[in-house]
Amino acid sequence: MLSHRSINLSQLIRRLSIVALGLCAFSTVNAQTATAPTASQDPESIDQIWQKASAKYDSQRAALLKDVDTADHQGPFRPDWESLQKYEAPEWYRDAKFGIFIHWGVYSVPAFGNEWYPRLMYIDGSAEYKHHIATYGTQDKFGYKDFIPKFTASNFDPAAWAELFKKAGAKYVVPVAEHHDGFAMYDSGLSDWTAAKMGPHRDTTGELAKAVRAAGLHFGLSSHRVEHNFFLGPGRTIPSDVNDPQHAALYGPAHTWLMAPQGVPLNDDFSYVSSAWANDWLARSAELVEKYHPDIVYFDWWIGQASIRPNLTRFAAFYYNRSLKYGDHVGVINYKDYAMQDHSGVLDIERGQLGDLRPLPWQTDTSVSNKSWGYIKDDTFKSPEFVIDQLIDIVSKNGNLLLNIGPRLDGTIPEEVQNVLLDVGAWLGINGEAIYGTRPWRIYGEGPTKVAAGSFHDTDTTHYTAEDFRFTTKGDTLYAIGLAWPKGGEAVIRSLAVIAGSEPVQSIAFLGSSAKISFDQRPDGLHVHLPAQSPAKYAYAIRLTFESNPK
Repeated sequence: MLSHRSINLSQLIRRLSIVALGLCAFSTVNAQTATAPTASQDPESIDQIWQKASAKYDSQRAALLKDVDTADHQGPFRPDWESLQKYEAPEWYRDAKFGIFIHWGVYSVPAFGNEWYPRLMYIDGSAEYKHHIATYGTQDKFGYKDFIPKFTASNFDPAAWAELFKKAGAKYVVPVAEHHDGFAMYDSGLSDWTAAKMGPHRDTTGELAKAVRAAGLHFGLSSHRVEHNFFLGPGRTIPSDVNDPQHAALYGPAHTWLMAPQGVPLNDDFSYVSSAWANDWLARSAELVEKYHPDIVYFDWWIGQASIRPNLTRFAAFYYNRSLKYGDHVGVINYKDYAMQDHSGVLDIERGQLGDLRPLPWQTDTSVSNKSWGYIKDDTFKSPEFVIDQLIDIVSKNGNLLLNIGPRLDGTIPEEVQNVLLDVGAWLGINGEAIYGTRPWRIYGEGPTKVAAGSFHDTDTTHYTAEDFRFTTKGDTLYAIGLAWPKGGEAVIRSLAVIAGSEPVQSIAFLGSSAKISFDQRPDGLHVHLPAQSPAKYAYAIRLTFESNPK
């Protein structure tokens, strides 16, 4: 009996081992199948997987869309371009001139390449792809989602951030609420993949909104979610976790980005966009407005994509009407390229400037860092002088500057960035009178140096000379801002030459100095005898009054 029972037990153990091995093999095959490339599937089927993964929030989404439709008919703005072109940017925004942009998210964890790491890490052959495999393993074993637990924000101090931004002279702050990666940096009621529910387990956006407003600054939000429709698409071309349906709520539809090789992106984009995605974008955008009441909503370029644009008019009317309900001024929508009709929002030029004065208010967004918008370990940074010169040129042309910073994954702001911001703030502390609350003069400036106009050209402008001036006005006062200190101690402003019909200069004052300034208005220009040294580093500003108003 004992021997017979021992034989049976041995057989049983052997059979169980075989079953266990089979289960392991089954599990491995399933895992391999779940992460196998899916790029060959038709886009409608792919989109259905995302819709199913997002279905748990259908009722909340529907409620927000209903709020949008209600607000679209309860205020001065309707969801059509004829109505929206009556928009005018609020005076506070036109007076503010300088704001802080913040790119901070899960992409700050790898801190490699740039903030497009979530996409590029899935593109075979890219530097990010190679770095990812060498550092973390293959994309089917360690995907973008696996960075989330490492995104701790352990040293995030919103009050300290707000204090720094105020010292920098900024008047508004615009953090990215959601980037292309699909991870919400706010307490969204439409997603499980949020900073409030994962990673830091904090509503970092809500905390910052409270601190910024307590510091007396305006608060805005940036949403780049619309591009998430295609952003993780390369993950479908290789074995990766993007292919696994259980992660579809984070990775989104991950469609193929179909864009013609040349031309304006908005006109040449043919990516698949479902009505479900367009409505989800609208609902999430509306949620940001209802939850945080932002004074600014910044959008990236893809809101002008053909399938999104109808919902853009719905959002714009909703936001403008709601902003009037929440406060005493209409909100600001920043848009790029040709996404919106000229008069319906505020044009934004990414990493670039305009070559001439624009009658309508506009904005440049650029980063203090040169390689990335988010934090990376080997970035380089613009000098305070570069930022100040850019701010001066932009303001002279009726624009604002939104300067981006990229905090580390723990929420600390790099010291190099802090130093630039504080230097800009010190300059504005002396010369802010010539910047804040000003309006353009009849010309933006004079001198030999012209900016390289257009997006992605901000670092192409050559160094300014002592002959370069930019002009701003405030009431009857004209400000002439010299972009370089003349060696001979005399500045000559050609635009103020004595000619028929010109206004005689009555007085001149040097901002930041009580020294008496002598001047001589001649046929070749206004000759100004400068003090021995400038009261501020970098550019200098002169206040001028006239015997009659400057024209």
